[in-house]
Amino acid sequence: MKNDIHDLGLVLDSKVKLVVIESWEERRVLETIGSLAIKRALSWYTWNQVDGLSRLGFGADVDPGQKTCDPEVALEQIRRDAAPGLYVFCDLHPFLDSSRLVRQLKALAMETGEQAPTIILVSHALNLPAELSRLAARFSLRMPSDDQLAAIVREEAALWSQQNQGRRVRTDNRTLEQVVRNLRGTTQAEARRLARNLIVDDGAITQEDLPALNQAKFELLDMQGVLSFEQDTARFADVGGLGRFKQWLADRQVAFTQSGALKDVPKGVMLVGVQGSGKSLAAKAVAGLWGLPLLRLDFAALYNKYIGETEKNLREALQMADAMEPCVLWIDEIEKGIAPDSADQGVSRRLLGSLLTWMAERQTRVFLVATSNDVSQLPPELIRKGRLDEMFFVDLPDLAVRGDIFRIHLARRELLPEQFDLPALAAASEGFSGAEIEQAVVTAVYAGAARQQPVGNEHVLEALGQTSPLSVVMAERLHALREWARERAVMAG
Repeated sequence: MKNDIHDLGLVLDSKVKLVVIESWEERRVLETIGSLAIKRALSWYTWNQVDGLSRLGFGADVDPGQKTCDPEVALEQIRRDAAPGLYVFCDLHPFLDSSRLVRQLKALAMETGEQAPTIILVSHALNLPAELSRLAARFSLRMPSDDQLAAIVREEAALWSQQNQGRRVRTDNRTLEQVVRNLRGTTQAEARRLARNLIVDDGAITQEDLPALNQAKFELLDMQGVLSFEQDTARFADVGGLGRFKQWLADRQVAFTQSGALKDVPKGVMLVGVQGSGKSLAAKAVAGLWGLPLLRLDFAALYNKYIGETEKNLREALQMADAMEPCVLWIDEIEKGIAPDSADQGVSRRLLGSLLTWMAERQTRVFLVATSNDVSQLPPELIRKGRLDEMFFVDLPDLAVRGDIFRIHLARRELLPEQFDLPALAAASEGFSGAEIEQAVVTAVYAGAARQQPVGNEHVLEALGQTSPLSVVMAERLHALREWARERAVMAG
């Protein structure tokens, strides 16, 4: 709090008479203002719609005859008295559509005398009218540091221990470090509540608690809409093949997940390739491997019929991703959101500009994983080195990888892979993508259930024989894609 008091004091020293503080921690804001008022021997008043204008600390009492629950009455009394001091208005934002109230605030904000009152507006979100925005200063409380977050977790663990006959909370250093990382971007009160929820059910903080923590933080930050939180981040073992991509990620895990380990932090990758080849699964698996939350950005949900709203939605989504750091941001089929369209009045180009600016300037640890099926639609400025670390081409699986994919999908459906002739199935699925192999297994399960037979090799072979893979249907396009990637991308497998 000492730093917040000092910083707010600097704002007041600038002689600005209208200060805006956006925060979910109203109590902490009031404590900070109160501490500053006591330190400087300033009179201090607060206002809210229920209690009206109230004196706290030094200063003259408020006239009880005035109905100061009405904000215009309260502001008029402040203007008439013109007494120095701090006047804190909590949740004034619903009244800012009143032209008279705005004029009252403007008159107070334009006062330049040493004895003029200072108005502080406190709310969770506050958009000032244009005539006030240039007269106001904005102030934000500092977010808790890693050391403070760790101290909060330890305090909650000690409290739980006191309430449970001295039993110690079970955890390990690696998990505790991950919890602290994932608490970044929350306020002190929010971090305390999240830490308490981790401990209270079983007296332990384990790796199994991390997905629930990430989900709770996501809901707390109100990111629903264009951003979605992916609960099921696939285990990396569930991705067949992609050996080079796996190794590339393993080499960079420490640099990304451990703050300050290296100066250069990995920024992201582009995965291009055939539909159904496992690009989306690989994107999920990055978060699973690094133990990070996975956010999915849906470009379709960004679009709004009002001019400028689409770009605003993208900026807000990227700010939300920054608040979730460290995390993985997944943009699936990115070309569909930024490919130029003569009918969109330049929206796609403006979206691309906003995305490129964020990619170039962000200081947060948000690892971007973008996937694309049509590289011809990708603008060169998006895929150049510096904005993304590497581009990987995900091709159709080879013979050995197809065997692994069959093993994974058979096991997922509680079928014993050793009871199947995996080499024969892999050979029969030449040209099939991972998604097509999975669908063949699903079809075989349906066929076995319909015939009341245990699923066997013959059912899978029959399903394969009934499928025309994409590599046959779109052979020319696949050939062109491979030729394009040969000199431009790193093979993921």
